Amino acid sequence: MSTRTTTIPKAQINPTGAPAGVVARPVGVPVRSPLLYRVVTFLMVFGPGLIVMEADNDAGAVSTYVQAGAQYGTHLLWLLFLLLPICYFIQEMVVRLGIATGKGHAAIIYERFGTWWGRFSLFDLLLVNFLTLVTEFAAISLATSQMGLDARLAVPLSAVALVAIVITGSYRRWERFTVVLCLLDIAWFVLARHAHHGGTPMLHDVLVPHVPPGGVSPDLVFLVIAIVGTTIAPWQLFFQQSAVADKRLRFADLPWARLDTLIGATFTVAVAGAMMLVGDAGYRHHLPFTDPAALGTSLAPILGPAFRTGLLLLMCNAAVLGTTAISLASAWAYAEVRESGGSLEHTVAEAPQFYGAYAACVGLAAGLVLIPGTPLNLIIIGVQVLAGVMLPSAVIFLQLLLNDKELLGERFVNRPWNNAVNWTIIVALFVLSLVLAAQQVAPNLFPSSAG
Repeated sequence: MSTRTTTIPKAQINPTGAPAGVVARPVGVPVRSPLLYRVVTFLMVFGPGLIVMEADNDAGAVSTYVQAGAQYGTHLLWLLFLLLPICYFIQEMVVRLGIATGKGHAAIIYERFGTWWGRFSLFDLLLVNFLTLVTEFAAISLATSQMGLDARLAVPLSAVALVAIVITGSYRRWERFTVVLCLLDIAWFVLARHAHHGGTPMLHDVLVPHVPPGGVSPDLVFLVIAIVGTTIAPWQLFFQQSAVADKRLRFADLPWARLDTLIGATFTVAVAGAMMLVGDAGYRHHLPFTDPAALGTSLAPILGPAFRTGLLLLMCNAAVLGTTAISLASAWAYAEVRESGGSLEHTVAEAPQFYGAYAACVGLAAGLVLIPGTPLNLIIIGVQVLAGVMLPSAVIFLQLLLNDKELLGERFVNRPWNNAVNWTIIVALFVLSLVLAAQQVAPNLFPSSAG
């Protein structure tokens, strides 16, 4: 039986410190087993798909999913199950685009659609991203306050730490750290198991779409759009394509990148369901909901202080994870448009605009949260709705790019079934956006009804 031998590089950059673009002789170990070769190859590719998906379970997601559980119990779990394939299909297109072009999403939009549409897309991204960053630091403020810490100290320290973890000059170092943060979210399953014992009714709520008791109401419509907006966010398109380009994935890596994205989508939706089950504990005990941190405190006498502490720490983890990914999406897009160069493989001196944009996003968002009287939870939910409204235009750009044969070639453009699925998603997202707009113009459009 023949064996397959390859050398797996131990680093993507020159360990001698040579300038960017100068490649040193790879230092590695031979891998002769076909199975081990596949495993190692997957581990080399693994990262962007998990990070882009799980980072979207950020502070806004925690608040949205926990609120959904606190207000409607498990009756909206079916919506998460429905969103799983949508998450994968959208991000799979991003992977193909990133590998085929080797460029970030913002750069491709400018190149293919011109300056006006490029600026429109970039403005949308930076606006939603900045407001989303505010929600991340709002969650840190809420969680640390419940733990008895002074938010005026916790928030600035968090901002400094978030800047520190990206200025190391190594994409892989940042990626490993961020993957660890993603895997910490496994603890949500522990909290969910402690808060909810499952059973047939929950399985029904996962598999059978239905309207919760109380019927269609403005609150339900608002929350449904918020769930869509936080499960599939515009920044994810920009982040994953830039991460794929920064990691220099190749055509041969596409199957593994798809698997990485599928694992990320499945894990993320499962964690979102666990968050909803945590909120369901408040629903079953008839506790009022203001924010996840306050709900954890209210549940402490029932489920124990460890449950409260775990919930607060996971809120902080979600905020840190979301902040670093969203800030990088903005920094990558800004640097691509400015053509100033932006990579985590560069030092601060080599890419000052890239790192400056990242630090500015983090610092300004943290400062805004510290303004007294800021309605933090309202901002958190409102931003998810705004992301849901802006998502259709971002997906349309992506869909048009994936049908550009000149850009991608025959092999990587969308197939007819891809287009059918994607246009269905786009139409559904537009309908949700129109429903939200109609609700704001006519607040009584969806009166509560017995259901």
